[in-house]
Amino acid sequence: MAVPIRALLIDMDGVLYQGEQALDGARETLAWLRSRGLPFLFVTNTTSRPRRVLVEKLARFGIQADAEQIWTPPAAVVGWLGGRDEGPIALYVPPATAEDFAELPLAEPCARGPVAAVVVGDYGERWNFATLNGAFRQLMQPSPPALIALGMTRYWQAEDGLRLDTGPFVAALEYAVGRRAEVFGKPAPAFFAAALARLGVGAEKVCMIGDDIRGDIGGAQGSGIRGLLVKTGKYRSDDLDGNVQPAGVIDSIADLPAWLDAQD
Repeated sequence: MAVPIRALLIDMDGVLYQGEQALDGARETLAWLRSRGLPFLFVTNTTSRPRRVLVEKLARFGIQADAEQIWTPPAAVVGWLGGRDEGPIALYVPPATAEDFAELPLAEPCARGPVAAVVVGDYGERWNFATLNGAFRQLMQPSPPALIALGMTRYWQAEDGLRLDTGPFVAALEYAVGRRAEVFGKPAPAFFAAALARLGVGAEKVCMIGDDIRGDIGGAQGSGIRGLLVKTGKYRSDDLDGNVQPAGVIDSIADLPAWLDAQD
C-alpha cells in the first residue's frame, strides 16, 4: 500500500499559469489544498524574474503567497555561497533577478578580472556570441571559478511557442571548459532535498506536480518523490514514451483534488 501524500511540491509556469494567463482551476485548487491543511511549496526554475515579482504575479491571479513559499535556484545558490569570501559572482540573469543575489558581491557579465563563480540562469535573448564567449573566458581563468547552473531545463512553453531555457547554454559552457556545472535547480537532487527540508516532510510522503517529464517528474523520482504530470504547459503526448513514468497523469491542476482523494 502506497504511503499517503502529506505535502506537495508544485511547479508554477505551465502548471498554475502560462505566460500572463492563469490556468483554469489553479486558484481554486490551491484554496482546496489550504482548506485540507495540506502543505505545499512552489518550486520553479524560473530565473527571469525575482521571487518578489513571482509573488506579485500570483496575486494577480488571486493566489496569495509570500517569497518564502517559493523555492528558486537563486535562493538555493545564495544559501550555498553565503558566508564565503572568495570574490565577486558573475551573473548571467536578467537585471531584475539580480536583486535575489543582493547579499553577494557581484561582477558584471563578461567582466575581466577574477570571479569566484559564473552563475547562469534564464538569460534569454541577451545571449549572443560575445556574452557566451565572455562567460567562457571568465571560466578559463588561471584559478577556475565555479560554473553554477540555475537549473538544467532544456526548453519552456512561451506564449509564442517553445523557447530554449538555461540547460543548452550551460551545456555549451560545460563542453567548452571540460567540466560539469554545479546545478541549483530541477532536476538536481540537492535542489529537491533543500525543498523537502523546508517542508519538513519525508520524500516518500511528498508528490511533485509538474509539466516537465524530465525536470519535474524525473528529477523528483530521482530524489524518492512521486511525480504527477499535468497535460498543460510544455507537456507533449510523447512524454510518456520514455523511461520516466509518472505516478499519474491529469489534464490540469484543476483535477488535482480528485486525484489526491483517489490516493487515500
